[in-house]
Amino acid sequence: MPTRAFNHIAVSVTDIDSAMRWYRDVIQMTVLVEPMEINTYEKEEKNYDPHLATLMRTIFGPRLGKVKICHMSSANGVGIELFQFIEPAAESRLDEQDNFEYWKTGYFHVALTEPNIEELADKIASTGGMRRTDVMELVPGSDRKFCFCEDPFGNIIEIYHIAMSSFGLTLSFRPELFMITPGTLLLVVKVSPKD
Repeated sequence: MPTRAFNHIAVSVTDIDSAMRWYRDVIQMTVLVEPMEINTYEKEEKNYDPHLATLMRTIFGPRLGKVKICHMSSANGVGIELFQFIEPAAESRLDEQDNFEYWKTGYFHVALTEPNIEELADKIASTGGMRRTDVMELVPGSDRKFCFCEDPFGNIIEIYHIAMSSFGLTLSFRPELFMITPGTLLLVVKVSPKD
């Protein structure tokens, strides 16, 4: 069966114009559609489109009044959809004592592939975001490194130095990290590091 491709991820922010510039300039996303406001109030003609209003209320419920949306794309074509909820207003995760609620179900971070992790992590921190961790090695001796950061809006970003398609090879260095049931065949592939 063929593998399905991810299309996009949606990220809620409190200032869409600032977020668009940050994701464009720091993360190097390409802007596909500049921020646009969608109004679900029929009485207000500005930015009201009956079809879009119906879609938005169907998805988000009757409380939604206004929202701004911006579409961007990564180097491998996976999109990022920025949302700024206006009515009701978006609430910043930065106001919470600990905004990394990994114990709650749902998506809790987005990961980027970047060979120069230190440089990108420093750039994130110097442009309003923050580093949550130092650069760490996934498996000792594998040279597979990663780091966790936050964007300026409190959304968690992982930086991984190789593509996810190479991830299985990384984990095969330490099969004892996984519970293997009796009778399971584990294929370990030895990969020579590139010079």
